[in-house]
Formats: sequence, structure tokens, C-alpha cells
Amino acid sequence: MAKLDILVPIPDAPGLISRKNVGGKTYIYYETGREYLPERKYTVPKRVGIGRLVDGGLMVPNETFARYFPDLVPGAEIRARTSFTLRAGAFFVLSRLVETSGIAEILGDVFGKEAAGLVTDLAAYSIVTEGNAAQYYPDYTYNHPVFTAGMERYADSKVSDFFRSIGDEHVALFLGGWNRLRENAGRIYISYDSTNKNCQAGDIEVVEFGHAKADRGKPVFNFSVAYDQGNSDPLFYEEYLGSVVDVSQLEFMLSKAAGYGYENVGFVFDRGYFSKRNIGFLDRSGLAYVIMAKGPCASVTHVVESVRGTFEDRRSCYVRGCGVNAMTVRTRLYPDDERKKCIHVVFNPTKSASERARLEERIERMARLLEKSEGKEVTFEESVRHYFELVYDKDKKTFLYAKEKEGVIEREIALCGYFALVTSEEMTAAEALRIYHGRDASEKLFRSDKSFLGNGSARVCSDEALSGKIFVEFVALILRNRIYTGLKNAQLKNDKKRNYMTVPAAIRELEKIEMTRRADNLYTLDHAVTATQKEILSAFGLDSDYITEQAQALSEEIAKMEKGEVTNGKR
Repeated sequence: MAKLDILVPIPDAPGLISRKNVGGKTYIYYETGREYLPERKYTVPKRVGIGRLVDGGLMVPNETFARYFPDLVPGAEIRARTSFTLRAGAFFVLSRLVETSGIAEILGDVFGKEAAGLVTDLAAYSIVTEGNAAQYYPDYTYNHPVFTAGMERYADSKVSDFFRSIGDEHVALFLGGWNRLRENAGRIYISYDSTNKNCQAGDIEVVEFGHAKADRGKPVFNFSVAYDQGNSDPLFYEEYLGSVVDVSQLEFMLSKAAGYGYENVGFVFDRGYFSKRNIGFLDRSGLAYVIMAKGPCASVTHVVESVRGTFEDRRSCYVRGCGVNAMTVRTRLYPDDERKKCIHVVFNPTKSASERARLEERIERMARLLEKSEGKEVTFEESVRHYFELVYDKDKKTFLYAKEKEGVIEREIALCGYFALVTSEEMTAAEALRIYHGRDASEKLFRSDKSFLGNGSARVCSDEALSGKIFVEFVALILRNRIYTGLKNAQLKNDKKRNYMTVPAAIRELEKIEMTRRADNLYTLDHAVTATQKEILSAFGLDSDYITEQAQALSEEIAKMEKGEVTNGKR
């Protein structure tokens, strides 16, 4: 039976402690109970060895001693809060990403070692568990290694207090340091997008009734992120009032980008930011941009109709890698524009078929509704009147019947599969598409934030806690996007699609890399790294040797902490 590398006093248990000399050494035994022997009609003691006696009335305990006298073993209280099996694979990968991304150094400068570790732990908790509820954080730390100095495992009350302690100065210092890591020598395209989140906590100032994208009628706050398309890293974020629309916030975001030192930059926006006011502001500011045009925009529709039928089947207009044909027209978007812009008209044959099917289905639903409403006093929404001419009786009250507006419908059918990108600078349609398609990472960021980081709801009840939680959420976004990018790049190199090379599947697979506590209270890998796990690790430049080394280092760190050699990061 393995011994513990410590000295403890002989337990004070009168009548239950006995000694036995074996080979010149004295061993200590503890009576755990008595057993009745029917054939002899008396009881005999049941004893277990708990260690060996040494000079000075002290003894070297074994693992059985720790089971019966945990209060006498240094680190026993800590071990009680730590599972015998630690899921360590995702922790090792995140540890490498935290270091190589520069996040560890920046967080250390801003918060200090202990608090920086807690920020990282909370971000890792969000990524691994796909949740953000503080009350479940202690459950996560029970069976996962932690970054916090001294392997400190905090209660949910400490986590809540920590969220409230993160101030605007911490956020500003982190974002400043993070954005100084960017390479500003060449043109950087920054993609910007926003979402809103429902919240019913009435005492949070940033929460207002606004333009909710889900659960309409509930109060929301807005959250936006700018990221560098070149390396897919989130750059900075904003939280702002729920009643403020995206287009109104744009000017403030652009000034913030300038404040971080981004000068030679271009911006990529989706159709939600397409407006005459926004484009005019971008033009007056001399900023480069790529923006998706809104379909109903009359000037864009006019350009699409002017070139329709001239490029859809021409091989010279085919854009490889996108499966579309495109044509560029240089013209003024609005009559009072000071300069011309490039309008890149794109035709997607696959999209054309699906869009027409959806249009026909929508019109068919409207037609069935209209038929059921004949002879009734009803009114209809503008969307119905757009496609149908409605006929009422002479009193204009009773609906009689409807006729399709064939010209309107045929025009929309003709435009199915078309969309347009507007760029301030002269470039080819292929270049514009390549830049805009980089926004896929931004879309995945927001999906991962709400779906895979558990941040569809903030679960806080104060402005200070909300601000702190959003900051941790942003750190989690950076790390998760690094995982996504690494897996995606690795997948592109393989001819065969692997279903375990998605972020959720990879995390689940890495969680199977476990460390188990041995009899001597040291942790060791429970089994060898599998072929699947090796492939996932290779996406981040890691291998099984790295896992073995990290497991040994982690085991040694835990052992030192339990012996009292490490306390809150101080040796």
C-alpha cells in the first residue's frame, strides 16, 4: 500500500490504535470495528494498517490513513473539493491558446495573476459547458483543472462578486492591449455586426424596450462585436441601450476603431447597415467599405435589372470557389452621390431556385387566406396588398375577392437568386465576394455566443455584473473562435469530412482525456490519447507528448498545492 510523503501525529483514538513490529519496523493499525464469530462465540477486532511509526511520536501515513483521518492530512480539505477524476483535455488546449494568443499576459497586467486566472476559468467554463450560470461554476471546477493561482476553486458567491468588481477601466485596458497586438501595416478589413439579448431585470439601465430580434415585446440590450477578417479574431465590443438601432450606433463604432489606432482599414457590413445616411457618413469619412445592399433598394434593383441576362451564363463572369456569376457596374448609388461606387451584381443559380420556391409558397399561403376571408369584413397587411389587388363591396367594408398583381410577382421572380454588394473602392466582383464571405466568422460568433456559450440570457441583476459578464463573454468568444479557426483550417487540409472536427464535438472528445488520482494522491492520465484526439490536437500544433508533459506538470502542481507549498499562487 502506497505511503504519503508527509509526517503526521499518531491519531488520538484511545483503545483503537495498536502497533505491530515487522522486520524491525513498527506499523500502526486502526480498529475500524468488531466482527462476531458464531463458531467461537466471541467478537474479534477488525483492523487496517494506517502507516509506519518514526521517531518523535510521528508516523508516515498511507492512503488508508487519509480515508479515516482526513483532518490530519494536509490538503485533505482541498482534495474533498476535487474529483478523483479530472477532465483535462480541453483545459490543456485552452491553456495553449491562452498563452499563444497573448491573452494570459494582458489579463495578468490588467487584473493580476489570481484574478486573471479566474477570468480564464470562467471563459473556459462557458466554452466547455456551453453555459454561463454562476451557480453551476463550482460543479465545473470539481472535475476540471483550473487556471486560478494555487488551483483555487471559488464558490458561486465569489464569482458573482467578481463580475461586479470588473470595472470599465479593466475592460478599456484589456481591449487596448488586445488591439495593440494587431498588425496595422497593411489593409485590415473589420467586420461589424450586432445582436440583442432579452432581459427582464428592471434595474439594469442598459436594458430597454427596443427592436428585439427574438421574444418580441420583451426588453433588450444590444451587444456588438468588431473582428479582423484576416485572422478571425474579435477585436472589440460594445454594449449599448436596447432602444438604439444598429445604424445609429455605427458612427460611434467607427470612432472607437480609430481610437484603437486602426487607420488603413476597411469595414464589412451586412444589409442591416445599408442606408443612405450610413453610406453618406462612410463616404464623408473617407472610409473603405463592403456592404450588402438591401433588396428593396430602388437604385440597386435598377442596376440589377439593367444587367440581368447579360452575364449569368458567361464563363468569364464565373467566380471560382463561390459557385456564382458576378458582374461589376460602376455608377452612383444615389442621384446626389459625390462619387461613383462599384455595385457588384451576383447571380446564384442554387439560390434562385430556393428563393422562387419560398416566394411561391408565401403567395400561396396568402391566396388561401384570402379565399377564406371572402364575404367578411376584414383588412389585410401591406405584405398582402403588395402581391394582390383586393376588391371590396361598394361600401369598402366587405372583402369580395383578390387578384394577383402579376407584374409585381413576375418582377420578383425575375430577381430571385440575385443580390448586390456595394464597395467604395474599385475592385473586382471576386475580390468583393472574398471579403464579404469572411463575415461568415462573424455570423458564427453570434451563433456560438448565444447557442454554445450560453449567453442568450445574461442572468444578472445589476449594471456592474452585466458589464463584467459581457467582458468574460468576449474573452470566451476570442478563445472559442481560435478553436473554430484551428479546426476549420485542419479540416480544409483533409479530403474527408470529419464529424468530430466541429467545436462542440471536439470539446466533447477532448473531455475524454482524463487524469485519475492514484493511491499516492498523484494524478496520472487514465489512458493513452486516441487517434481521434490526436487529430484534434494536431489542429492546434499539439500531440500526445504535449498532453503527457502537461498532465505530469499539472499533477505536480496539485501535489504542491495540497502540501501547502502553493497558497494563492505564492510558494
